[in-house]
Amino acid sequence: MTATGYQFGGFRFDRVAYQVSRGPALLNLTPKLLDLLLYFLERPATLVTKEELLDALWPGANVTENALAQAVSELRQALGDDAAAPQFIRTVARRGYRFIAPVTVRGEGQATPAADGGIPDAEPARLVKNADRAIAVLDFAQATVDRADAWLSTGIAETVTNDLRRLGHFRVVDRRRVLEAVRATDGSLERIAAALGAQLLVVGNVQRNEEKVRITSRIVDVGSGEALADAKVDGAIGDIFALQDDVVRQLSRELALPAGAAAARDTASLGAFRAFTEGWLALESLDVRRLEEAVGDFERAVSEDARYARAYAGLASAELGCFESTRGDNEPNEALLKRAVAHAEEGVRLDDTLAEAHATLALVLVSAGRTDAAASAGRRAVALEPSNWRHWFRLGHATWGSERVRAAAQTQALYPEFAFSYSQVAMVHVARRSLAEAETALRQGAAVQDRQIARGGRYPALGLHWLLGLVRLANDDVGEAVAEFDREASFAEAHRLYGREFQMHAATARGAALVRAGRVDEAIGSFRRALTFYPDNAPANLGLSDALRSAGKHSEADRCRSAAEAVVRTLERTRPLYAGMVKAEILASDGQADAAAQMLIAALRSAPPGFACWTIPIEPAFRHVVGLPGFAPFLQELAVRAR
Repeated sequence: MTATGYQFGGFRFDRVAYQVSRGPALLNLTPKLLDLLLYFLERPATLVTKEELLDALWPGANVTENALAQAVSELRQALGDDAAAPQFIRTVARRGYRFIAPVTVRGEGQATPAADGGIPDAEPARLVKNADRAIAVLDFAQATVDRADAWLSTGIAETVTNDLRRLGHFRVVDRRRVLEAVRATDGSLERIAAALGAQLLVVGNVQRNEEKVRITSRIVDVGSGEALADAKVDGAIGDIFALQDDVVRQLSRELALPAGAAAARDTASLGAFRAFTEGWLALESLDVRRLEEAVGDFERAVSEDARYARAYAGLASAELGCFESTRGDNEPNEALLKRAVAHAEEGVRLDDTLAEAHATLALVLVSAGRTDAAASAGRRAVALEPSNWRHWFRLGHATWGSERVRAAAQTQALYPEFAFSYSQVAMVHVARRSLAEAETALRQGAAVQDRQIARGGRYPALGLHWLLGLVRLANDDVGEAVAEFDREASFAEAHRLYGREFQMHAATARGAALVRAGRVDEAIGSFRRALTFYPDNAPANLGLSDALRSAGKHSEADRCRSAAEAVVRTLERTRPLYAGMVKAEILASDGQADAAAQMLIAALRSAPPGFACWTIPIEPAFRHVVGLPGFAPFLQELAVRAR
């Protein structure tokens, strides 16, 4: 029988019309994606190698595996598939892919099972049933409270999560979302499950007695309150990896699910695993007081296991955090950044299939100004793990314009409570001078941020109220702008990563707003406050100089102006792009609008691809010149760059 089409998982592939539908709706697939899907449907349950797919889809072309990975990722997105818990396309590590859903061949008005369908009828039914159910793993409670063993609670939960994801029988909720839901609720299983949209929760306990450990766990159907599966293991702490695997094996057995082979571990060293887990607990606090602690933990992890790729990624992230805490200084700690880049690159070298390593490399390369390479690393990360919100966020951070907006949308779809993704979108709209769209994104993000801060959330973004205030000030709403700057100052605790920086930004912007309102004495106080965070900051000194001059205090105004000008020489060496922006601000302050615009054009063109100069349309220092004809070429070039 000649096949005229295929049916799978609610979809229908019509070979005659060469289109895919789900009910009455047609999927918007490119010809290449249609070719890829058809190749899979004609070979259900069969391992299709990467080489075979490259030859079939790009015959004779010099195409890399990255193009194939991107095509598979796009096809998964179109089908609503999850690489971490696939219903349709399963990745076979280092080899290729397998189409795992049952496929029915249609032809001449008949429907019969595919001859090479491979998977027995009973098993696909179970796979689909469970794949529709979301499961989340909570931290394992400690029977005895010992701070030295805190890593066990998180480490076991992370490992069990990864093991469940590997089985492919459930839609496994990202652990960061789980921790956020626990903080956002009263801790009851019902509220946690509702916040996550999960039907099943894994709960458990861990008890350590010297060198012995006991782990108990169960899977709870929150709706019915029924414990669907239980597990209990005892053993030596040195056998913790095998014990964790046994927990998942017991849970799978009670659910009549095939447990599969034991997962390959990132490290065989218990000491390295412990140090890595402790490092992440310190790093993810986003507390600058704990960043050096995190660096030490990750250094211990890689000293225990020099081939621990994930630990190198963690070390790079911690070193980047230390560098970022200095990025607002006139002389940032470049040595920290160089070490972060080297360690991120080492993580990728050790394991090119580790998405976290590529995503981390993307993050650090942005700070190093290597944005093209950063974007490539970010794309590789999402191709490897398209269901991980952190990778999409880092891709957005590494890219600009429409690609950043799309990446932020994916981040929000996977993790709606990650506020900084809304700021990513707003930055693009500001550069495009689409301030209404920027304000919409910022108000959404600020609402998320405020909820997180109120409940002590894990990722309380900063900067959204500052940016919203600048947008309102650009619209001449001075009162609301000042209120937003005050909100930013109330949230940006100095010990939080970027807290000191946004305190300074909020105070500087507040001073500019107060000058516009004629409240010069208050403005002077606000600029002075900004300088308590960064005493040599050029824009704060320039703002203070103008405010002092308005108050008739010319001698002090001259001193502040000289301080700002003196800083430029340092910035030209350490932060050349920022130096160009400061010089443009000085020119604008002197009424040399055209020269300021030319300075900004030169700075923009010398910058690497990405988000250089994006704040200029709403910077208070350029308000009186940004609408002049001489600024039009710069604004147009900035907007084109943000397409």
